[in-house]
Formats: sequence, structure tokens, C-alpha cells
Amino acid sequence: MSSTFHPYSTRWFFIVAATLMGGCSTLQPAVDVPQKSTHATAYRQAPPTGAQDLDAATWRGFADPVLTELMNEVQRENLDVRIAQQRVLQAQAGSTAMASRLWPTLSVNSTASDQRSGLPTEVKRGMPDARAIRGALDLGWEIDVAGAARAAADAAALDALAAGSGVEVARWLASTEVARHYLLWQGARLRLQHTQALLNVQEEIEALVRRRQTHGLASNLEAARAAAELQALAAQLPALRTLVSTTEHQIDVLLGRSPSALEAPWRQAPAALPSVPGLMPGQAPELLSRRPDLRVAEQQLRAETARLRESQADLWPRFFLSAVLGQQDLRLNGLDLAPVPYRSVALLFTAPVFNAGRLRAAVERQSARERTATLQYEKAVLNALQDVESSLVVLEQERQRCDSLAAALEARRLADRHAHSLAREGQIDRMQRLEVSKGLLSAELALTEAQTQRALAAVQLIKALGGGWNQTPTPPPVQSASTQP
Repeated sequence: MSSTFHPYSTRWFFIVAATLMGGCSTLQPAVDVPQKSTHATAYRQAPPTGAQDLDAATWRGFADPVLTELMNEVQRENLDVRIAQQRVLQAQAGSTAMASRLWPTLSVNSTASDQRSGLPTEVKRGMPDARAIRGALDLGWEIDVAGAARAAADAAALDALAAGSGVEVARWLASTEVARHYLLWQGARLRLQHTQALLNVQEEIEALVRRRQTHGLASNLEAARAAAELQALAAQLPALRTLVSTTEHQIDVLLGRSPSALEAPWRQAPAALPSVPGLMPGQAPELLSRRPDLRVAEQQLRAETARLRESQADLWPRFFLSAVLGQQDLRLNGLDLAPVPYRSVALLFTAPVFNAGRLRAAVERQSARERTATLQYEKAVLNALQDVESSLVVLEQERQRCDSLAAALEARRLADRHAHSLAREGQIDRMQRLEVSKGLLSAELALTEAQTQRALAAVQLIKALGGGWNQTPTPPPVQSASTQP
């Protein structure tokens, strides 16, 4: 016994939502999605003070023209985006093919035959020489009484919509990946500069300790510790240089370029981290219209629902109409007859009687597929909420870490100014002065690392919210077969 499963009447999952995104209804999961509130944010983690709405905080909010240009280029040239665009064309062609089942098919055919023999005239009276020329219009139409063809057309149209949203998914992922690698690249360059400066100071310290050791003013332990710190700093440089090169290569690939190509203009950008915009996450239900992966999951669910209707319609009788209208020019034994019109009209009725449970099993299988799509959509929404909540926590904690490290750096700078004054007056020696400078450089390095992580956390939040990436118009939606004539 088959059971009919509809996503709008499941035990606890979906309710009908407002019309979103150009007339497509958006499904709402029964998971605990926070609703709008005038007193508190929709998310557990409050946004930073002075945050701006996400729609206004595109990549231009980072105030980095190089990053903005990379965003524009990746949405045009990224190969994943271009592959997704070809899939849209493929899905649209499939939708057109399925929608054609709703219409009758009309074809023109003609035949010409000439049959002759050398039989005697008496015999030809029973087996005449014949020449016939026929032309006809052939019409065929499946009358979609049960709605199978319309359900199949709707499913194909929803597949095309999902493919269109797949282009947005590709742009979404490519944009955030370019932003992430660009920030890693800039952060690695800055850390490389700070580490090199720190290495230079440590070289002076190590050389000074060795000179003191020669004069008996420093122990072997002090000399060994200074040399070990020098080598530890030197060991950090290859990893940072590797990170700079690999992120450059990854950005080139994301832009659809060869990593071995000539130097790209964006690589000449000065080493600097962009400012991090304050981000207002908005309301949780907005994820359903903002994140393209959720739209893909929704459209896939609706397509499976349409296919379930199609499989259920196969249990009902099917009707076919066939008509042939034509004219025949006939000649018998050299006698030309007047053109003769002919026609044939037939109505075919077929109904399943016995198929060993095949059709019922197809309904059960498609019902399970729809339930799977329902659970996948619910899972996607839960994962999206988790991404946002976790990203908000990470961004806020990184902000607090940057504030603490910035305060520590300011204290180090004050100490460095005092040390400079004391050294000028001869109250501290060269070693003490170098140690203070080393502490200042270490604080700058730590703050750079934290700022890089904060910027990466902002990119992750933008990705989780599904915003800040769509700067180019998306393809027009495919019209559903239900709205076609």
C-alpha cells in the first residue's frame, strides 16, 4: 500500500512562507529558527556595536580596491561559475523538452510509390500497375488527464531553477574563497615582514651575546639560548614564503588563470590588511532567501514532490489521441484518378491492470526520495544556522583578542619610547634596548596574526549569511511549466 507524502503536510517540518525571490514560494523548516524581535537580536551572539546591515556591507566594506576588483573578476572568470552556467543551459533545455509533452505533436509526411510489372493485361486487372503519391498531416497527443506530463514538466522546470541557483552557489563559494586566500596572502606578507625584522634584531642580540661571551661577560647558556632563538625565527620564514606563494597560485586558479602566467597586477598591491566592516546579521529567517545553497535544497525538494505526483499519476489510465489527415493521388494501369482525400482518427485508452507491483513500488521509491530531500533541506537549514552562530562567536572573540593585543602593542610602544630615551641618556645598555625592541616587534607580529584571523572570521560570517557576494545580476528564473500555456 503506497502512502502519499507532501512536504506542506508532514508531521512537523514545513509551513507555507511568504513569497520570495521573484514569486517562488520558500519553504520554512520546523526547526527552531529565531523570529524577528524589536528587543533582541535574532541570533544568540549579539553583533558588534556600530555594525551595518549585511546587504550594505559587500566586499567594498573592506575598503580595499584590489579585493573589490578580484570579486568582480572571479564572478566573471571563475571556471566553477562558468561550468554552473552551462548546467543551467542544459537544465533549461531539459525543461523545454519536458514541457513539450503538454502539447500535441504535429508532423508532415509524404510517400511516393510506383509499382509496375510485365504481366498480361488480363492479369493486371487484378494486380494493376499503380503509382501513388500521398501527403498527410500526422497529429499525436497524450491527453494529460492524470497530470503525469504536467508534473514531469514542473519537476524539470524546478531542476532548471535549482541549476540557476547553482550558479549563485558557485559565485558565493568562489567569492568567499578569493577573499579568504587574499587575506591569507596579505597576512602572510605582513607576518613575513615582521618576522624578518624580528630576525634582524635577534641577529644583533645573538652577535652581542657572542661578543660578551668572548670577554667572559655572558655564559655559554646565554649564548646557546640566543642562537636557538635566532634559528627558531629563521625557521618561520620558509613556511611564510610558502604560504605567500601558494595563496597567490590559488587566487590565480580561482580567477581562471594559470599559476605559471606572467605577474598579475593584483600581486603588486602593498602589504596591508583591509579594514573589517561591522556586520549586522539581520534575522535568521532571511537565510532562506539569502543563502543560495538553501534555495537549491528547496527547489530540489519541490522537484522531488513533482516527481512523486508524476509517479502517482502513472497508476491512473492514460489517453492518447492520434489523427491523420491527407490526400492521395492515384494512377492505376495508366488511368489517372482524381486526388482522393483520406483521414484517420483514433483514441487510445490504456490502464494498468497487472504489473507485479512495479508502479506501486515506483511511488514508494519516489516517496522515500521526497522524504530524503525534506530531511536534507532541514539539515541544510540547521547547518546554516550553526554556521552563522559559530561565525558570530568567532568574530566577536577575535575582535576582543585584537583589542587586547592592540592595547598590549600600545604599551610596548610606550616602553620602546622610554627605552629610547633611557638609551640616549646612557641609563640602559644596548642589550636592554634590543630586548625592548624585540618585544615591540613580537607584539606587532601577534597583532597582525590576530587581525588576519579577525578578517578571515568576517569572511566566514559573510559566507555563512550568504551575503556580500552577489554583485552581478543573476540569470532570469526559468518559468515553471505550471504557468506555461
